[in-house]
Amino acid sequence: MRENNRRGISPVIATVILIAIAVAIAIAVAFWAAGLTGAFTRFEKLEIASAYAESSGGSWIIYVNVRNTGSADATVTEIFINGKPSSDASLSGPTTFPLPAGSSTSITLTLNKDNKYSSGQTIEIKLHTASGAEYPKAIVLP
Repeated sequence: MRENNRRGISPVIATVILIAIAVAIAIAVAFWAAGLTGAFTRFEKLEIASAYAESSGGSWIIYVNVRNTGSADATVTEIFINGKPSSDASLSGPTTFPLPAGSSTSITLTLNKDNKYSSGQTIEIKLHTASGAEYPKAIVLP
């Protein structure tokens, strides 16, 4: 009878190798899942830091400072005054503008003093974004 001198891996070493492989795969899956959640949990959040109005001759000038405190870029697609598009106001800038995450901007609106607006009236300025979110702010005309 021939004696077989071949030896295999010991069961203890095989178990250690299998556990090490399982841990490495688990760590890789955890990093992959964390990357997915980071990509799908980005959000926009605009905050109107300040908004006030000043009387200037025959009009009111409204100053709005807004910043994007969210983790995703936002695009303001329209500015509403009392629920209506701001076409009856003159703006110092465009009504559609991007607002990258972490940035801020100032918006200046000029409202004519006509029969629509009067001193002491509260008006609502609302920013509408491309994602469909709306960010309102009430301002009292001086």
